[in-house]
Amino acid sequence: MNSLSPRAAVGLFLIVVLAWGVNWSVTKQLVQFLPPLWASAIRSWIALAGLFVILGLSNNLVIPERRDIPVVLSVALLHMTIFSVLVAAGVRFLPASKAIVLGYTTPLWVAIAAPLLGKDALTAPKLAGALLGLIGLAVILNPTSIDWTNSNVVLGAGMVILAAMSWAANIIYIRAHHWIASPLQLLIWQVLVATIVLTVSALITEGLPHAELSRKLILLFLYSGLIGTALAYWAMSMVNRSISALTTALGTTGTPLVGIASAAILLSEPIDMSLAIAAALIVTGIGLATLGDRLRSQAAARG
Repeated sequence: MNSLSPRAAVGLFLIVVLAWGVNWSVTKQLVQFLPPLWASAIRSWIALAGLFVILGLSNNLVIPERRDIPVVLSVALLHMTIFSVLVAAGVRFLPASKAIVLGYTTPLWVAIAAPLLGKDALTAPKLAGALLGLIGLAVILNPTSIDWTNSNVVLGAGMVILAAMSWAANIIYIRAHHWIASPLQLLIWQVLVATIVLTVSALITEGLPHAELSRKLILLFLYSGLIGTALAYWAMSMVNRSISALTTALGTTGTPLVGIASAAILLSEPIDMSLAIAAALIVTGIGLATLGDRLRSQAAARG
């Protein structure tokens, strides 16, 4: 499929940001019905069916070559499995608004870890961005924001932060991978692997799922599987073909802001001062770290 027009790409990108932001509040509700593993597995089955239709209609169903198998496994296990399950588990004990701010610290962990692994250079903007983000993390984790006497709350925060680190590890690997098929063509295989792993893990640890089927539960799963996962992944792949990496990276910083707003509207979660300050610091830090990447790339190109 050809690149989108600028207007269509921006419109699709806004849909992605809205879909991902609202999905945190949806996940918060899903784990009230089912354990995190089953919530993630069922959502993944729905997403797999949706992507099969979308990619089939756009002629993007291919058999991956052997050299692309590592990146299929990386995305499937680190992002679609570990990240998804840890977020679903953590959000049981945390407000969705605070969970999404912690979850979107991923670019900060990339900015810190990549130079340590020799995968990137630590520029001044990236260092400043990482420091701002860590300060924001400290703000949201302070005792007036997170109840450190509640072990479940602390566990939830820890799981979401680990989820962000897992996503960061996946991003670092993806940057080093030499793609044969396009990310869009490999998407369904990544979801397939994740779906199998999630389902088998859920069956082993939880047994068959037990939940009273209701209209609300069906709608939550349809949103999370079709809109929050299948449509959002496909749309982001299309957007990446049509908008610069800098624009998309900076634009995704709007996702936690949408998440905070949707949690306030859908779940009546309060937006306290520490949450607002932490979100502002982390989003600004991500922006600086992203700009640092861009400046380094431009300098390398000029060199």
